[in-house]
Amino acid sequence: MHRSAKRLASLLTCAAVPALLVAGCSGSDSDSSGGAPSSASSSAGKPSPTVAPAKFKKLPNPCEAFSKGTIKKMLPKAKDASGDRGESTDNASHGTCSWTSADERGVDGTQWRWLDVGYQRYDSDPGVGSGDKRAADFATKQISEAKATKGATKVSTVKTSGTGDEATAITYDVKRDGTSFKNTTVIARTSNVVVTINYNGAGLAGADGPKSADLLKQTQAAAKEAVTATAKGNS
Repeated sequence: MHRSAKRLASLLTCAAVPALLVAGCSGSDSDSSGGAPSSASSSAGKPSPTVAPAKFKKLPNPCEAFSKGTIKKMLPKAKDASGDRGESTDNASHGTCSWTSADERGVDGTQWRWLDVGYQRYDSDPGVGSGDKRAADFATKQISEAKATKGATKVSTVKTSGTGDEATAITYDVKRDGTSFKNTTVIARTSNVVVTINYNGAGLAGADGPKSADLLKQTQAAAKEAVTATAKGNS
């Protein structure tokens, strides 16, 4: 009878405490220490995943990616040599700038040129990966999209050395409104930043079109400048 009374008192005590504490009451008079730890305790001891911090924390002004000499060479009759900066809700992560040039040569027609540059920066995130990996994935996507440009012909891919961690140039021809345009796109990655440059040209009003080799050479040189501008902007 004495033992039954103690047992009843123990149960009544457990019933009176808050629900979160009931787990501490034992249905037995024996000591329950030494049992297996709860799953919550086990997971609490696991370290959170970590990734290397992103190298670059901001982007340069995209309209200052190239020297004045480069703009003069690639766009001899630029409408606005300072460029047209695109709108962005986050200038530290995304930025663009573009230029146009119409070099009218009288009876020899007009040489048309278009140049644009785009910067995309990625931070490191334990949930999705390092800034470098995210940038590399984006660069791969950019290359695929350039190669799949609608209406593109004579598509060629050229590796570009000495430009960031990796760089690829894609050249192709495409017709717009009956005019044949020569295009070069260079996608370069430097750590956690991807630089995409598009340069195209055409001969209008009877003028001969530019040579693909010339556009490629100029775009590759411009890409090196744009990559260098990234490092300068973070120094």
